[in-house]
Amino acid sequence: MPANVVKKILQNSSETERKLINQFLNYPEDSAGSLMTIEFVDLKKEMLVHEALVRIRESAPQKETIYTCYVTDANRVLEGILSLRDLVIAEPEQKIGEIMRQEIIYANTHDDKEEIAELVKKYDLLALPITDNEKRLVGIITVDDILDVIEDENTEDFHKMAALEPTDVEYLESGVFAMARKRIVWLLVLMLSATFTGYIIRSYQTTLEKVVALTIFIPMLMDTGGNAGSQSSTLIIRSLALNEVNFRDIAQVMWKEFRVSVIVGITLAFVNFIRILLIERYSPPIAFTVSLTLFFTVMTAKIVGSSLPILAKQLKIDPAIMAAPLITTIVDSISLIIYFTLAAKILHFA
Repeated sequence: MPANVVKKILQNSSETERKLINQFLNYPEDSAGSLMTIEFVDLKKEMLVHEALVRIRESAPQKETIYTCYVTDANRVLEGILSLRDLVIAEPEQKIGEIMRQEIIYANTHDDKEEIAELVKKYDLLALPITDNEKRLVGIITVDDILDVIEDENTEDFHKMAALEPTDVEYLESGVFAMARKRIVWLLVLMLSATFTGYIIRSYQTTLEKVVALTIFIPMLMDTGGNAGSQSSTLIIRSLALNEVNFRDIAQVMWKEFRVSVIVGITLAFVNFIRILLIERYSPPIAFTVSLTLFFTVMTAKIVGSSLPILAKQLKIDPAIMAAPLITTIVDSISLIIYFTLAAKILHFA
């Protein structure tokens, strides 16, 4: 907010409210502390059920949610949890300590909000208690806040997968120059990295001069490799986001993608061989060279596309960065090396 607005807010806030404002501002931007609310129902285990219901009835209008209640001691240490349903069906003279659950899923104020979202999704929670390092209850995060986090994270991943710098501004609200600035950085990086493919083509210029027909199939090989790599990377990035795979599974993932690539590669290579031979009317050696390259390109793309996001995650890099544009650039270079190497060997003896 503008400084003058902040000043007015603080001037018109009570001492307690100012302390709370400063407390929330001290938490890292993507932490649980910055996301939590302090509007929760806290009870004592010595309370009777009917006393707890009276307390809830009195404080309900000021609370974020009353469906989950938290039991704390005199020092606000979290001791138990119970639902409004537990209170309603319990006997009025029962003590809270007798019906509360002591197995509590909770998080720390400095935990990342993505980890919080995973906990809420995993255990189907309506609210998650947030504690400090001494396990004192300081706030809760409700499921509606988690939905906002999930939406923000998904939007950020989509932007990164399309080689865009993430932004919180709506499309129609953002300025032309701001959008261009966010797009041009990655486009420059990818453009400069694509110069490697130019160097590779130049180094095999002699081969191309002997068999000019090889040039015609370069776009098809590069496009197919990029598409194959994008398929694998998209699936793995999504699996990483859902915690379905991790670094320990990398060998299993690569073995699976290898088998998939063999089936896909053989099918595409066979169809391509027939097409080049019968429709394009090129010689069998050229058709065989292009088709064999296509097979190895698909195999390479699938393995690269599946392994890079997992390695990125292990190196604490957002796996979404290892998406279509970057993987396509890598696969393009590898496919050209394979293509010209095979062409030099096969067509030399043809």
